[in-house]
Amino acid sequence: MEIERLRELIALLKEEGLTEITVWEGEERCTIRQAPPGGTPPAPSPKAAPAAAGTFTLTAPLVGTFFSRPSPDDEPFVSPGETVSVGDTVGIIEAMKVLNEIKAERAGRLVRVLVEDGTPVEYGQALFVFEPA
Repeated sequence: MEIERLRELIALLKEEGLTEITVWEGEERCTIRQAPPGGTPPAPSPKAAPAAAGTFTLTAPLVGTFFSRPSPDDEPFVSPGETVSVGDTVGIIEAMKVLNEIKAERAGRLVRVLVEDGTPVEYGQALFVFEPA
């Protein structure tokens, strides 16, 4: 990544009052962190909790705010007990005013939703627990 692009990202981080930003450009990934004002550096991102035997988790691919439904008046994309196919939208993560659809990576039946609608999530945080279909 070019130094000018890094400077732009650092400026964006400061302008938006963020403590961390991760950007992908092709195969390159860059994470920039800064300590919160008057605080200590942020702790490492929580990783996916181990899934129970016979289950698998779907994790957050980026930092942002998780939404389980397209709008507050709509039903959730998926509810416990429902089966999803590869590529089905299961949620949205808003990052820097961009809505990023979260797609099922494997087919399965949703066992449990691990995060509440409208809450912040970290990269790699477990969002859902599924049983293989």
